[in-house]
Parts: sequence; C-alpha cells; structure tokens
Amino acid sequence: MKKTKRKKYIKIINKIEKIRKKNNKNWMNLLRLSFKYAPNEAAKIMSKIYVDDNKIGKLAKELTK
Repeated sequence: MKKTKRKKYIKIINKIEKIRKKNNKNWMNLLRLSFKYAPNEAAKIMSKIYVDDNKIGKLAKELTK
C-alpha cells in the first residue's frame, strides 16, 4: 500500500477517534442521568445493551480469524 494512502487512512481514523471521544462522553452523561432518575429502568436497558455488545464482539472476533 502506498505511503500516502496509509496517511489518508490514519487521518480518517484520527478524526473518527476524536468524534467517538466526544460521543462516548455524551453517552456516559446520559447513562449517569438515567441511573440518577430511573435506576431500575436504566439497569434493564443496560442489560440489553450488554447482551447486544457481546453479540457484536463475537461477530468482530469472526472477522479476525
């Protein structure tokens, strides 16, 4: 792969990382708010998110084989 193409990919990945950092902070603030005002409901939603995250992790693992 050409060096210029690699640099382009790295720049794009860095931009994605910056956006994800901001979005993750927003997500965590929403999570804190949820547990503060509706902890039981928030826990149920978190449980569902955890299950789906595990499914995604298994699929991602298949890609690395």
